[in-house]
Amino acid sequence: MSKVYTWDQLFSRRQFIKGTAATAALGAAVGAGLLRPGSNLAQNSSLHNSDLAKGVKYVTTICEQCVWRCGVIAKVENGVVKMLEGNPNHPNNSGRLCPRGNAGIETLYSPDRIKFPLIRAGARGSGLWRRASWDEALNYTAEQMTKIKEKYGAKAMMFNSTDNLSQPFFEILLKAYGTPNYGTQRSLCFNAMTTGFLYTYGVPQPGTDYSNCKYMIFTGRNLAEGISNSETQEMIEMVAKGVKVVVLDPRFSKTASKATEWLPVRPGTDLAFFLAMIHVIIKEKLYNPEFVNKYSQGFEDLAAEVQEYTPEWAEKKCEIPAETIERIAREFAAAAPAAIAHPNWRTSNFVNSFQNERAIAVLNVLIGNWAQPGGLIPDQELNTVKLGVLSHPPFPAAQGIRLDGVPWQYPMVPLAYGVIQTMRDNILTGKPYEAKGWLISRQNPVLSIPERQKTINALMKLDFVGVIDIQASDTAYYADVILPESSYLERFDGLIPIKNKLFIRQPVIEPLYETKSSLMIYKELADKLGLGEFLPYQDEKDLLRKQLEAFPVTLEELQQAGHYEVENFRVDHSKDFEFQTSSGKIEISSSIMAQMGKKAVPTWSEPPRPDKDHYYLLTGKTAQHTQMFTQNNRWLLEVFPENRAWLHTSVAAKIGVKSNDEVVLESEVGKVSIKAYVTEGIRPDCIFMVGGFGHVSKGLKAAYSLGASDSALHKTVTDPISGSSALSETFVTVSKA
Repeated sequence: MSKVYTWDQLFSRRQFIKGTAATAALGAAVGAGLLRPGSNLAQNSSLHNSDLAKGVKYVTTICEQCVWRCGVIAKVENGVVKMLEGNPNHPNNSGRLCPRGNAGIETLYSPDRIKFPLIRAGARGSGLWRRASWDEALNYTAEQMTKIKEKYGAKAMMFNSTDNLSQPFFEILLKAYGTPNYGTQRSLCFNAMTTGFLYTYGVPQPGTDYSNCKYMIFTGRNLAEGISNSETQEMIEMVAKGVKVVVLDPRFSKTASKATEWLPVRPGTDLAFFLAMIHVIIKEKLYNPEFVNKYSQGFEDLAAEVQEYTPEWAEKKCEIPAETIERIAREFAAAAPAAIAHPNWRTSNFVNSFQNERAIAVLNVLIGNWAQPGGLIPDQELNTVKLGVLSHPPFPAAQGIRLDGVPWQYPMVPLAYGVIQTMRDNILTGKPYEAKGWLISRQNPVLSIPERQKTINALMKLDFVGVIDIQASDTAYYADVILPESSYLERFDGLIPIKNKLFIRQPVIEPLYETKSSLMIYKELADKLGLGEFLPYQDEKDLLRKQLEAFPVTLEELQQAGHYEVENFRVDHSKDFEFQTSSGKIEISSSIMAQMGKKAVPTWSEPPRPDKDHYYLLTGKTAQHTQMFTQNNRWLLEVFPENRAWLHTSVAAKIGVKSNDEVVLESEVGKVSIKAYVTEGIRPDCIFMVGGFGHVSKGLKAAYSLGASDSALHKTVTDPISGSSALSETFVTVSKA
């Protein structure tokens, strides 16, 4: 019988030293520092020649400390990664790495990594595990999934993943299995934006031309801290050129500090601001009539709708002076078409965020900035090289309706998005049927979905929970089996096409432990399930060669160069004005919304307000961490060790606290203790905290219990149109601990 271990026994420092040479590697790597300026190693031939003589090599790959996929050059000496620097040939970062990207070495050599497959050996959540071989762990996973399918049907099994390069192959596995139940992170992030633009332009997320833009309005998008590397660089360069930047945010974020103008809007009312801007632009005939008449439909309906949305009306809602709204509307229109109301990723996180995104989309329509210098950029996927695809049998028909309510409860949410918080809720209710199993890859529902305890309760109710991850996430802690994935510096993933170029993520060193790439985990699990024909590749290199079949480049050549550029690739700009909507035009008045019995043009929706002595709970990002993923990274904890609750000075004085005093935040669904950060840089009716802290997994030894979890406080509120989680409709009280 296998020996049973606790997390401490499994991953003690002694076991770590005994099991690998990585401790020495980590010690050596620490000296590289977090924020060393890039030296463009790939372009320095003399340095290359010198280092090659010393046994040093440079390997080009792709970062995965977040989802932006920046180009990386790893300096490897005697099998040890000594430095990570940005690849100057990669458009996602142009040679620069953020703090998270620089800290990828610690992710690789972390003593808390899961080093071999684990099967639960005690009660779920007890932290008792036994070590298993890959064959045993995969057989166990396949047996549990087969048992569920045979007894309850494939629909009783749920699959969840998040945005990553192996996600398409995870989706093939779930479709081959036959379940309709698939969840992503989108409903916790940008469903409102993508659906708002989808039902306007027929494109879920247009790009933005920062380099030529003369006027930019951000709404809650905090690019200086929620870093999207190339976009953040472009935003900073735009600010440096003196471009007018307006930021609507209840908090004085770092992006707001870079802006020309910060507008501390009342949460949930940015919609009123944009409706009033539309009112001014139409009333004063500041819109582009030629563009509106030629490329859009529904202008008359919009004009009638916004007649009552005057700047004076909006001032009472959003608490921004009417004259400021009028001035910004005129300035914005005067800068057209080189002006952008940014699509953002999230706005205010209210139920009305979908209407807000529709208003933002329509505002851009009115000034005619589509496919114009300094305006919105059409969907670039239409003008990107296409990879070779796998040939496999037709997928079986999925049986049963989806647990997340798409489309029977949320008819306007695209199937690929899903509504993960409703999926969780329906595990608990058992309606419309009982869920029995959950396979989760690179996602952490326990810490990401509102009402953390509900998610834990849902996991406890299931017959089987399997997790694929590189570390013992909060969700992995409640799993029955953990299948350890190699870190991004140790594995291949699917190729990345960007316009006319192909980029590769490849191992910079061999895997340190008994880990596998997700591509091989999915493949081998498919084989165990009798579904191997749906993932017809032998290994990662075989898959990548299939993706390269249409290109005159070998895998070895691509590995050596890091990227391949397709010559004579032509971009068809005639498609820029082909809109994938029912009318074939930009739909100011949405035909789909009209068919669904909804208001077809952007309209006001009153957000809830907190009661007396309650505050809006705002959450967001910091430049040093990525959602719930990096808090166990010891390097990043040195520069951002825990989250704190931002309190306005008047609120702090009222309850008698100063910065770093402990306070208690309490909502309808939970209570946390957290240190205070007292500042003038937030509205008095708001409290802000960075998300991703307050981990419950004891396998995350550096991050365990640091700070507080916003998911322990957020209540579950879902927009019925977009499926977005309205996180900011949670209100809290605050008191001295």
